[in-house]
Amino acid sequence: MLLTRAIEAFAAHLSTVRRLSPATVRAYRNDLRDLQATIGDLELRDVDLEHLREWLWQATKRGDERSTLARRTSSARAFFRWAHEEELVPADPSLRLVAPKRGRTLPHVAAAEALGGVLDRLGRAAAEGDPVALRDHALLELLYGAGIRVSELCGLDVDDLDLDRGTARVLGKGSKERVVPFGAPAQRALGAYLTRGRPALAARGAGAGPAVFLGVRGGRMGPRAVYDLVTREVGPVVGSSAVGPHTLRHSAATHLLDGGADLRAVQELLGHASLGTTQIYTHVSSERLAAAYRLAHPRA
Repeated sequence: MLLTRAIEAFAAHLSTVRRLSPATVRAYRNDLRDLQATIGDLELRDVDLEHLREWLWQATKRGDERSTLARRTSSARAFFRWAHEEELVPADPSLRLVAPKRGRTLPHVAAAEALGGVLDRLGRAAAEGDPVALRDHALLELLYGAGIRVSELCGLDVDDLDLDRGTARVLGKGSKERVVPFGAPAQRALGAYLTRGRPALAARGAGAGPAVFLGVRGGRMGPRAVYDLVTREVGPVVGSSAVGPHTLRHSAATHLLDGGADLRAVQELLGHASLGTTQIYTHVSSERLAAAYRLAHPRA
């Protein structure tokens, strides 16, 4: 089987068997197509370790980041592991492929006080009754209050919310469902939006369906609109325009740990499969503690 055909078969496997998201499948396909473009459309059985090393070397020479090289190494390993399990190759040539170590990059985090100021300002604007203002306030309160992903937020339906208990049922990565709590500010903001804001937005179009968050034309709100909202409202307090919905997720996790929350509880809240993924936030908290020490301690 030629490499191009094998790549498409692998992508179909990721989509239909492992049920990965379209964006994840696209990322795997793009990485493997870069491999094919570098070494040629060889027979899959003829690809060996030297081909893979040459591929990564060419990527290094053109200046790809270490994180990109590490991701591509992971993609190649997953691809050839699958090919070996399917008996498309006699041996897995990626077993001895070494991934470069990723540099540790800490996520952007908004200070709790600054973020509280943003949410309070949005709350005052929402109190005037504008449907979009009510939506924006409820949306950001929920993103921060529950620490959910943008895909989880955009996929929420009205029946997924339990305002009395302060919980939301979300569908995370790998189609894993979990129930996440949110606090009283998000409860109040969502109650006001569902009562006064959402009906007005739904009346603007016929495509609302059961979606919680609606766009200005009445349809389900998409990730791009959420990104724009977070960048506009939260970017200034973080001091960077390179922020998005994940900034509120990072902030929620960091503030929980700063407040003494158990690391495993935060893992459950965020829906991380591995505790190691959650541990990045302990580094963020340590950095914040060190910064506070340097500013305040007389012997710093």
